[in-house]
Amino acid sequence: MLTDDETEVEAHADPPSLGQQAGACFHRYREGQDQALGELVDLATPLLWHVARAHGCDRESAEDVVQDVWMRLVDRAHDIRESEAVLGWLVVSVKRESWRAARMARRTSHDPTGTVDPGGTDPGPEALAVLTERQQLLWATVQELSERCRQLLRIVAFCDRPDYDEVSAALNMPRGSIGPTRGRCLDKLRRSLVADERWVGR
Repeated sequence: MLTDDETEVEAHADPPSLGQQAGACFHRYREGQDQALGELVDLATPLLWHVARAHGCDRESAEDVVQDVWMRLVDRAHDIRESEAVLGWLVVSVKRESWRAARMARRTSHDPTGTVDPGGTDPGPEALAVLTERQQLLWATVQELSERCRQLLRIVAFCDRPDYDEVSAALNMPRGSIGPTRGRCLDKLRRSLVADERWVGR
């Protein structure tokens, strides 16, 4: 039976990180629990999709990249020695594949400027159709932030319980700078919104 002190410590224990949760799922998958792979896919795909978008993939390419990496994981599951390393493996694989896909898109693009969708945080025309005017203003303001802020907010602000170690790997950003940078980016976003009479007046 737990003592009062042990109960208090347990109640205040940090929840497992995304990397730890992914590792637990992967461990069970390699132990023969096939359904654990589906849990891992559900858990990690939002982060991987945002990583792909942050590294230059358009929406369709991001979906293809993430799907290809999941298939590669099934083929190479035995190559990953430690289960908790699986999320890092997935992030690095998606990042590399995204760069390759973005390069191919630039080569085949008929755009004379040679540009491709930079993985912006805009919700796209389909989503815009159902967003409120206030939500559209928020997205438009996010688009005015620096590319670094857009990349970071895409992964940190729009993913459930992101793992800072994997965010660091995805963006080549020191782990210790993620929190302060996130704070500065969110402050810029807040100040831009407060300065907009369309936002304040609603």
